[in-house]
Amino acid sequence: MKVLICGKGGSGKSTITALLAKAMARKGYNVLVVDSDESNFGLHRQLGVEMPEDFMNYLGGKKALGEKMRQAFQTGGVVSIFDEKWGISEIPEAYTVKNGNIKMMAVGKIHDFGEGCACPMGALARHLLKNIETTSEDLVLVDTEAGIEHFGRGIEEGCNLVLMVVDPSYESIRLSEKIRQLAEKAGKPLYFIFNRTDKIGTHFMLETLDKTHVLASVPSDMEVFRAGFAGEELNMELPEIESITDFLISGTRA
Repeated sequence: MKVLICGKGGSGKSTITALLAKAMARKGYNVLVVDSDESNFGLHRQLGVEMPEDFMNYLGGKKALGEKMRQAFQTGGVVSIFDEKWGISEIPEAYTVKNGNIKMMAVGKIHDFGEGCACPMGALARHLLKNIETTSEDLVLVDTEAGIEHFGRGIEEGCNLVLMVVDPSYESIRLSEKIRQLAEKAGKPLYFIFNRTDKIGTHFMLETLDKTHVLASVPSDMEVFRAGFAGEELNMELPEIESITDFLISGTRA
């Protein structure tokens, strides 16, 4: 199963991604975390690994891929990136880092001033996710950039379902409706994870969102906050995260 995790900036997408990856790995799953956010430089710390080399370099870098995309556009052709399907174990090791059952890879990052748009990274993420094949013992978690640009890039096409992290804010609630519409157009099931909420916040959020699609309400946790603030590995176990893993496991076995 391949799961895309999205939400507004600061909602806790990376934290939820890391906690889910850790929980699924403890249950014996082979977990691949794909960092498709070109401006995120902290997810690897939450997973307890070093920052991997940009996968974009496997194809010669952003400039080379961008030129390949331009040539295909000019000739009316289709960009062909991969010659064969990959399982998680077949992804080139030079572009992954590992911690137990968890592998992480980063599609690409913005490193320099004026280096241009991130469009080639989005295109690569889309092709990569479509190219990866999973078994019932595998889980791919995709941490996206904030907002909805990944829908425009078609990254969801290679995933089985979408999880949106929703924090108790007006912006997040408004964004949830737009993401619901986009997920429906993409033909992907959408579920919500409330993050950093208390009982009152959860009550008001449930009045706005479809409660049948809310998987869990994760409260603020001082241990998670402290580790995230310090850039430390997230090794804690939360019952709300465990309930989400039960849902994901039911999907991988379907």
